[in-house]
Parts: sequence; structure tokens; C-alpha cells
Amino acid sequence: MKNRLANLLKILFFLSLGVFFIWLFMHNLTPEEKKEIYASFLSANYFWVLVSILIGVFSHLSRAIRWKIMMEPMGYNPGIKNTFMAVMIGYFANMALPRLGEVTRCGILARYEKIPIQKSFGTVVTERGIDLIMLSLAFLLTFLIHIDKLALFKTTTIYQNAADKFDHIENPGMIYWIAGAALILTGFLFFRMRHKISHLVIYQKIKEVILGFTEGLKSLVTIKKPFWFIFHSINIWVMYLLMTWIVFFSLPETSHLNLGIGLAVLVFGSIGIIVVQGGIGIYPWIVAEMLAIFAIPDTKGYAMGWLLWTGQTLMIVALGLLSMALLPVLNNKTKRNEFSGIQQ
Repeated sequence: MKNRLANLLKILFFLSLGVFFIWLFMHNLTPEEKKEIYASFLSANYFWVLVSILIGVFSHLSRAIRWKIMMEPMGYNPGIKNTFMAVMIGYFANMALPRLGEVTRCGILARYEKIPIQKSFGTVVTERGIDLIMLSLAFLLTFLIHIDKLALFKTTTIYQNAADKFDHIENPGMIYWIAGAALILTGFLFFRMRHKISHLVIYQKIKEVILGFTEGLKSLVTIKKPFWFIFHSINIWVMYLLMTWIVFFSLPETSHLNLGIGLAVLVFGSIGIIVVQGGIGIYPWIVAEMLAIFAIPDTKGYAMGWLLWTGQTLMIVALGLLSMALLPVLNNKTKRNEFSGIQQ
């Protein structure tokens, strides 16, 4: 009962946070500006949104193939259909609670592919590390491409809010030192007392995660298809970029924007999705703030943000629900075919 209540409170918190960001942007707009956003949303060319969704499907397929490649050195060869559906159900679960999707998709492979959760979870943690590196590289590339816009970026609400919070910290350097020392001390105590607390459930869980993460790192060293692993790691983010940029063509006011601007929207929009679960509310606001730097009116930028967010969210919801429905059906069919083959 307590766990259910905690999960419900988490969901309500993130929904409330999303509603707050929607209100934060909308309350300063005039009735005419609100009508303009609504009109832009209705008059948009949704063909490009559908193309974006299709590109998004290929990015998730690429992620599923990369995940499969990461598990092969551990002696597992899951089917691509199960891996893809597990990825999509994981994304769908993440819309409800942070990090729920990672556990969910590993649980699916444990059930249908007999892969231990701690091992597949280790590859997922490693995968997240790779994504963080790719996002950092994309951020650096964005900075280099748009270095001339740095002064304009400092005028955005995004930068000002972050700067204000940082300025309120009297000695940020000291906080980093304290946090680092606390982390080292915790690790040292955990190592010294490991025999005394080895019977605790939390110890076993932490140990499983560490061992799984180690297995995930080992899989990178002994990867059997390094070329395809690198290809899909890059392709995932190329597809992310294209699925963002292609939606610009749905509005006349943004149809002239280039791939470099799409990269800026992708990078800062991704940060918004990390900060608020699913990016609800904050994602369109960030898109509007970023496009304003490139002389796009707030109303058009906000409409573009909602077009991007809606397309991506509908794709995840539709494919997540479809995968949940097809997963048991397709696997039962496979089992029946295998059983018939054995009998013959």
C-alpha cells in the first residue's frame, strides 16, 4: 500500500510540475497570442509530424539492435522482435515513473528470453552512460556551431533561472568537495562493512547492480560487432536529430531553419525531458526559448514545441501499448511452432 501511494505521489508530482511549466509560459500571453498558438497548431502540416514519427521508430529499432549486440558477448542472443518491444514498453513505462522503464524492459527479456535481469540491467546502465557521452558531444557541437548566439542565450529564461539558482550558492566549490568526500567515505565504509551487512536485502540488490554493470562494461570490451555497435550508437542520435528537424517544415515560420538549429532544440529539449518526466510542460517552453534566439516568435516556437512533444509522445504511447498487446501473442505463437517442430 505504501509503495502504491509513493508511486501515485511521484506521478502527481511530475504531472503538477508539467502543468506548472505550462501555466508559467501561458499566463504572460495575451488572448490574441494564445489564439495564434492554437491557430498554428491547427493549421500545421501534419505530414511532417508523421514523417518524424516514422524516423523515431527507426531510432528505437536501432537502439534495440544495439542492445542485442551488447548482450551477445555474455552468451545471450535475444530475438530482435522481443528486444524492440521491450524497448518500447520501457519508454512507455518511463512516462509514468522515472527509471521504471529500465527495470521493465529487463524484466521482459527475463521472462521471454530467459536473460537474468541483473545482466541485462548492467547493459542498460552502460547504454545510459553511452547516451550521456553522445548528448555531451552533441552539446559541445551545438556550442561550437552557435557560439555567435551565446550572448543571446544568456538573455533566455532558461539561462537566467539556472544562473540565479547557482548565484544563491555561497560557495559552490566547497559543495563539490563535500559531495566527493561523502561519496568516497560511503564507498570506503561499504567496503569495510560488507561482511557484516552482506545478509541485508539492500546489500544484495546493490551487489547485483554492480555486478551487472561490470558485466555490461565487459560486454563493450568483448563486443562481437564493434562496427555495428558504433554505427547504431551514432545512428540513434542522427535519427533523433532528423525527427526533430523535419517537424520544422510543418509551420511556414520555421520551415527555413537548418539542421544546426534542430541540433540546438534536440540538445536542450533532451535536458528538459531529463529534468521533468516525459518533458510535459517544460519541453514546449524550452523549444520556444531556443527558437526565440533564432528570431522565431514565442507563439510559433511554443506551437512548434507542442508539435514535437505530441508527435514523440503519441509514438511512444502507441508503440508501447501495441508492444504490450503483441508480446505475449507472438511469443506464444513461437512456442507453439517450436513444439510442433519437436513433435514432427
